[in-house]
Amino acid sequence: MSVSQAIASQIPYLRRFARALTASQAGGDAYVLATLEAIVADPNIFAAAGDVRTALYRFFLKVWDSMPVNGHLDQAGFSCDELGACRSLETISLRPRIAFLLSAIEGFATAEVADTLECSIAEASSLIDAAGREIADQIRTDILIIEDEPFIALGLEILVAELGHRTVCVARTHRKAVKAARRERPGLILADVQLADGSSGLEAVNQILGDFSVPVIFITGYPERFLTGTRPEPAFLITKPFRLDSLKAIISQALFFDRKSHRKDKSEAITLSSDHTGRGESMFPCLDHSG
Repeated sequence: MSVSQAIASQIPYLRRFARALTASQAGGDAYVLATLEAIVADPNIFAAAGDVRTALYRFFLKVWDSMPVNGHLDQAGFSCDELGACRSLETISLRPRIAFLLSAIEGFATAEVADTLECSIAEASSLIDAAGREIADQIRTDILIIEDEPFIALGLEILVAELGHRTVCVARTHRKAVKAARRERPGLILADVQLADGSSGLEAVNQILGDFSVPVIFITGYPERFLTGTRPEPAFLITKPFRLDSLKAIISQALFFDRKSHRKDKSEAITLSSDHTGRGESMFPCLDHSG
């Protein structure tokens, strides 16, 4: 594969990264275009490059840092979601923000983040950790888990706590999910599709969304049930079995870019004990053990 072909294959991913960085597809595409124009004007830029992907992102960031393309965009034309994302991103320190996006969104290994940012691996790791802390401070919230399998629910609750959030309820049925949502008004819902009583997590979520707006992540072994072409097509869908790192990244994205998330003060977050048993607090505050 030639260098030009390798670059072309990375353009869709670079556009995704640019949108996440600028919180606007129009703004991101403007920077991508400027990057490609600079490469065409000077093809020797990649002559001595090692890995084409990291070299492309590294050059894009140099263009982004030197050319205020977004200054020429009509900010009034941005959607509420884009403006909200802009405000959220701007509160995160610049280099940690970039390191987080490269790692969580683009799947760069820490060494690749270091190569892209031209820093040491230790510094790249520190930047990613710093972004995680800053993001956690912004998006800390209450989470409703709709899941009928106890071991999966337990794993989700542990993961939620590790991210600094609080699980307000683990619901095994449609009825309990709707009741808990109305009582707790969570900032995020993690929902399975098939529930213990044969009811549908999708139907429960639809009913909840009729009461108030909240970001939802569907975690399911039946992704084909969402490929119907009818509303709602989920923005966030994780297929079982899932990777913990992927789910963590999706949770952060869903909360970070959704202006309607209900944020909680950090003092309200649950802290699990080191053995993850949650002594002194129920791991399943409203789980119906009777089935």
